[in-house]
Amino acid sequence: MRTLLKSTVSVASLLIALSLPGFAMADEPVKGGTLRILATGEPDHVDPALAGMVNTNNLLRAISRQLISYQASTDPDVAIKPVGDLATEVPQPTDDGLTYTFKLRQGAMWNAPSGARQITSADVKRGFKRLCNPHMQASTLTYFTALISGLSEFCDGFAKVQPTTAAMKKYAEENDIKGIETPNDQTVVFRLKERAGDFIYMLSLPMPAPAPVEVLDYIPDSPEYRTHFVGSGPYTIGEYTPDTSLKLVRNPAWKPDSDPLRKAYVDDIEITMGLQADAIMQQLQSGDADLAYDINVPTAILATLAANGDEKLTALSAGNTNFLFINTVSGNNKGALKDIRVRQALSYAIDKAAIVQQWGGSKVAEPATGIFGLGVLGHHKFDLYPSPESKGDPEKAKALLAEAGFPNGITLKMPYRNKDLEVATAATIQASMARAGIKLELAPVTAADYYSKFMTNPVNTKNGTWDIAPVGWTPDWVGGAARSVFQPQFTFDGTHQTYNYTDYNNPKANETAAKAINATTPEETGKLWAKVDEMVMADAPVVPLIANKNPRYRSEAVKNFQPYALGVEGDWTNLWIER
Repeated sequence: MRTLLKSTVSVASLLIALSLPGFAMADEPVKGGTLRILATGEPDHVDPALAGMVNTNNLLRAISRQLISYQASTDPDVAIKPVGDLATEVPQPTDDGLTYTFKLRQGAMWNAPSGARQITSADVKRGFKRLCNPHMQASTLTYFTALISGLSEFCDGFAKVQPTTAAMKKYAEENDIKGIETPNDQTVVFRLKERAGDFIYMLSLPMPAPAPVEVLDYIPDSPEYRTHFVGSGPYTIGEYTPDTSLKLVRNPAWKPDSDPLRKAYVDDIEITMGLQADAIMQQLQSGDADLAYDINVPTAILATLAANGDEKLTALSAGNTNFLFINTVSGNNKGALKDIRVRQALSYAIDKAAIVQQWGGSKVAEPATGIFGLGVLGHHKFDLYPSPESKGDPEKAKALLAEAGFPNGITLKMPYRNKDLEVATAATIQASMARAGIKLELAPVTAADYYSKFMTNPVNTKNGTWDIAPVGWTPDWVGGAARSVFQPQFTFDGTHQTYNYTDYNNPKANETAAKAINATTPEETGKLWAKVDEMVMADAPVVPLIANKNPRYRSEAVKNFQPYALGVEGDWTNLWIER
């Protein structure tokens, strides 16, 4: 999901623990106590079907379960290996890779109003039906409609239904998805339209989590839905005051022996919202709180913590990449950015090393050279536009501009989010470009409007309101996640996609990507996606800036800090508290 130089969206890729301290385990687990978490704002959603932000995955890990998930671990190989959650195991596909059959774990229960009830195959199918409800669709819906037979047709019909509780419930209960079969309560069969080596990874996302029949009585993620939340994880919603606090309490229906991934050591989890980042860090350092929900360690104190070897500091990667998108659509400067030499000049001009330093140095960032971030299958070391120590080559940039007909340089418009380090980053980009004779006219845009109203408005692109724009991306799932980077941003089938701002398209890259998607081994998948990365960068539609990691901090009381890959944080359901 999109993000601008910040770990936010939805969903994540390979989790990498850096060579920072902070992963020592206590000898014996301690049960009980309260995990205290501080946040600047609300979770984007509590309804798994609509979740989109990376940090929301930590909340949903505690209150919901998926067919497939991951073991919390400091070992990167373990942390990104799909394992059964509600499923008893990860099945091997049959029918030449087109059919997946799952057996459900017995004893996995809903905390239903009428009493604890077994989660069944019908609940799994209902979870997929809710992805395309006409009130608000899941952000990852298109991945599933592209693969599961009959899901697209089901969604097309659902889109015609009035977004009222009664109408949506009637449609969901009276219509079927032919590609999801439920031969009995313990078995779910998925039939795909094409082979997809990353399908198992997709099932780890919170969005297609099974759904109990009771949720059809409420508008998705409405206040009523949250009040009547039906949990399946070790915790469920207790007290909740919007924008203020959220308390998770033990789910009485949860059975430890039915859940191989969550130990649930703490008794409850309290999230306090509406705080500033500095205040959150102060309370973590003083021990008055345990974890931060939605902030990284502020850059101003990061260097000090790292230099002191603070064991409570860790840095984790969600596969983030940050880059400048180049507007090849507008006619600004007589269509200068349509010329690949001008786009290449931008790549040579940028001082990536300076941006790395602004974001906290090599512990938390490194220069990026491609579209895939750290840990995504396909990420590899290559650089089509190299410069000494990644500091830029302004003379090479000037030569390319002159060759393209701009011997006196060029003036470009660049918006940026007027928030945090992005302000300083914009100034650094401006200074880098100036060395190469490229003048940038900066235009601040509020963080709330930058994507929702500015970048995703195709009129702004066509009219040349911007020429280059800092944007970023976090993959939607773990490990084999290259599809979730490439398809939304770098493919075009005739229909404009929200985050492919310029309708960029490379047919040969698309063909190679299709082979990568159908590949059955990580090795083959990685090699094919690596080729896709190089094909895209040869066209220079973007200027990669940095691959950043997320510095996180915790209190002294937090023990057994084992990262959960999708949440880029220590797993709430496996740590314990010693006060």
